[in-house]
Amino acid sequence: MKTLKTTSLLAIILLLTPILSISQDNQAFWVHADKVKPSKQADYEKVSKEFIEACKKYDIKNYDWAAARIDDGTYLNISPITNMADLDKNSLAPLVEKMGEEKFRALFSRFNECYDQHGSYIVHLINDLSYMPNGLTPNTPGQDYRKWHFLYVTPSNAPLLGAKIKEIKELYAKKGAKEYFRIYRSGFGIMGDYFLATISAKDEQSYAKTSDETEALLGDEGKKLFAEMFELLDKYEVKSGNMRPDLGYTAKQ
Repeated sequence: MKTLKTTSLLAIILLLTPILSISQDNQAFWVHADKVKPSKQADYEKVSKEFIEACKKYDIKNYDWAAARIDDGTYLNISPITNMADLDKNSLAPLVEKMGEEKFRALFSRFNECYDQHGSYIVHLINDLSYMPNGLTPNTPGQDYRKWHFLYVTPSNAPLLGAKIKEIKELYAKKGAKEYFRIYRSGFGIMGDYFLATISAKDEQSYAKTSDETEALLGDEGKKLFAEMFELLDKYEVKSGNMRPDLGYTAKQ
């Protein structure tokens, strides 16, 4: 997708509209972001790996996450959730109990030394807007490079943007494009509203090659659709980075 280079009661209703409009069939993800200082990234990764080893040692269950690093030094921990009630669960309580509160606090105090800004939010994977003909999944082994296209939109244009992305997906399918993408929608905890197109590749060179091929394949029809899409955007931002399997954790079954 190179062309993507993406009264009180009333107030509450308006705030919840992006969430309520998303189908229950779409997987939600809780994302925790740490904006790590340049001089502290090695320390951050070291303590992250120690945290993972503690989770493995004490066989922590019901707390899986994938990890990613954006090129600006932001690290993401991404966990699937079933509903908002999952956020009330303290999945790390068993770890505190087994390793001891003092050791647990000492470990996390080292995290806090690595950044001045961090926060959490929720995004939803939108099934019917995503294009992965061989099966929709965020897990792409061997393709850890990521390109994230943020398509910021005003509330009034959000339905129109969703419809336009669907047209683009249909064109990709009709042409048999080999560039696959997943579409996420911003949810709880995010100021503003956006759709996020995420593309996986082996590396930056592979991404660029497939993007060029896709742009040529879609031709003038593709250029027209993308131009119409950009007319609907409030802001557009692109970020690059990589998934970091070494910083993720999957509990044993």
